[in-house]
Amino acid sequence: MKVTEHIENANGTTQFTFEILPPLKGQNITSIYDSMDPLMEFKPPFIDVTYHREEYVYKELENGLLQKQVVRKRPGTVGICAAIQNKYNVDAIPHILCGGFTKEDTENFLIDLGFLGIDNVMALRGDAVKSETYFIPDNEGHAYASDLVSQIADLNEGVYLDEEIQNQAKTDFCIGVAGYPEKHMEAPSLDSDIYFLKKKIKKGATYIVTQMFFDNSKYFAFVDKCRSEGITVPIIPGLKPIATKKQLNLIPHRFSCELPDDLVMQVVKCKDNQAVREVGIEWCVEQSKELVKAGVPVLHYYSMGKSDNIKAIASTIF
Repeated sequence: MKVTEHIENANGTTQFTFEILPPLKGQNITSIYDSMDPLMEFKPPFIDVTYHREEYVYKELENGLLQKQVVRKRPGTVGICAAIQNKYNVDAIPHILCGGFTKEDTENFLIDLGFLGIDNVMALRGDAVKSETYFIPDNEGHAYASDLVSQIADLNEGVYLDEEIQNQAKTDFCIGVAGYPEKHMEAPSLDSDIYFLKKKIKKGATYIVTQMFFDNSKYFAFVDKCRSEGITVPIIPGLKPIATKKQLNLIPHRFSCELPDDLVMQVVKCKDNQAVREVGIEWCVEQSKELVKAGVPVLHYYSMGKSDNIKAIASTIF
């Protein structure tokens, strides 16, 4: 079932969903099940599975030269989606990126997802890898998420890259895209960011999931701005409970979002990360309550492979 259908069928009730990471290469899929099992009692209608592109490392050879090697630390997004749908009978949503994909790779990826009965995809540009200062697309790939959305929408109409293909089968993907209440780190302004977000909607995206935020006023202002620009699709808030003191520096740097002073000072005063975890849960619970009261369609939690704090929050809210 499509995300938009899940939202419509909920008749205004806020639903619980979360996002998981594929396991590190060498780990068993049971590590995924172990983190998901405690959350399934809250009946998520869908679960997002992130995609992690290849990275490059340079290995020094005996002659002193460097050899470039490709590394994929977290493969398995498609397989995990299939396993989740089979085991839990919920919709799994794979992330699909511009980075690391040619247009042909993208088309074949989407065909595989269609064969597996996957109804939704999350279309993202993706971040620059460690060896890049800025994002660099594949020579035959997409530079922008809006172009990726266009290709998915085209395939939904039976338009393939090879124009000579006859009797083209149409896919039927519901397309999600990312929104940034505090703007994307590379965007010059929030206005310009929303301009390009609107472009993704015009090209076929049907719902938005936001980057994490810790001040609900940022989300409400973002929604108001989107609506004033004619964006009418569901805007799902993405939440993450802070769990360690290290995240005070890591989160603003990596995700380009601001931590409220009150939250920062509460964390600073914590004696250890167990105390930080409790602060993070309490803060996220209060965020969640306010968002539910405001009538958001879904609360989407970034679990980052950990489920104990998400369960504590969901137990209070759902």
